[in-house]
Amino acid sequence: MIRFILRVLGLWILAAAFIVLIYDGTRSIAGSQVLVTPVGEIWNDINANSLLLLQPAIERHVAVWLWNPVLLTVLTAPAALVFAILGAILMLLGRKKKPLIGYAR
Repeated sequence: MIRFILRVLGLWILAAAFIVLIYDGTRSIAGSQVLVTPVGEIWNDINANSLLLLQPAIERHVAVWLWNPVLLTVLTAPAALVFAILGAILMLLGRKKKPLIGYAR
């Protein structure tokens, strides 16, 4: 059941990556320059308050070093790339086991 949920979630995130890629592609064609949407911009459009509360929560409850080099890099990375990597990881974690060939104990 968990594998099924991971596969479905991974498929939805891969679909979101494709949608963001198409969105960036149409903006790039219309603007005659390469435009990419960062993860932070999408998060800010969806819910700006949670993004503002994330930094103090991470620094206070998890680790100070996690915010500046790690999460800021992820938030400024292209959303299509981040979603594609996350979706692929979830799809790999949820894949079915290969059947054994020969004798199984």
